[in-house]
Amino acid sequence: MKKFLFNYVIPYILYAVIYLWCLTLRSKNLNSEEENHFKNLTGPYILTLWHGRIFYLFYYLRQNPDYFLLISPSQDGDLLARLAKLMGYSVIRGSSYKKAVPAARSLIKVLRRKKRIIIIADGSRGPSCVAQPGSVQLASITESPIFAMTFGAKNKMTLNTWDRFIIPLPFTRCNLNFSSPLSIQRKPSEQAIEEKRIALENTLNAICQASDEA
Repeated sequence: MKKFLFNYVIPYILYAVIYLWCLTLRSKNLNSEEENHFKNLTGPYILTLWHGRIFYLFYYLRQNPDYFLLISPSQDGDLLARLAKLMGYSVIRGSSYKKAVPAARSLIKVLRRKKRIIIIADGSRGPSCVAQPGSVQLASITESPIFAMTFGAKNKMTLNTWDRFIIPLPFTRCNLNFSSPLSIQRKPSEQAIEEKRIALENTLNAICQASDEA
């Protein structure tokens, strides 16, 4: 019964709640130029964001099967995978913690097919707002640019979770923000990867601050 609920009932309920909730929201794009930049690219790219800023972007980028999400093979991941598919995303099952190498290989294959992936920069366990090197390493292997993205909300709930998860209140305004692309050469040194990781972290924090203050 629990498996039936997780696979066939709860995902549809969550889909309806998120969809109706987000329909009440107004949006303002603080950097439509960069959004148009990556949407007009013909090759692969990587979109990345903080875990706590998923809610509205998950809705905003919906109905695009060219976007692949990495979702863990756990029972909770089964629910999220079905929800993501209802939202129109493509899904890769894997984990950046368990069996990380097969998951990375799957993401590399997607990028080499000129598709796009969305990666949570601080991962599924944190620490919050600290970029992990995974997206930078994938970018160097596949020669794909990285675009940071976020949203801020005028009125919001901030949950008491490790990621300080943000849920915009109904009928408020969400400020979307996107960065210019970050790129890294093939076969970079460890120092170059760390420098780019820090640059990505600083970029994400900067666009989050701008979105919150707009």
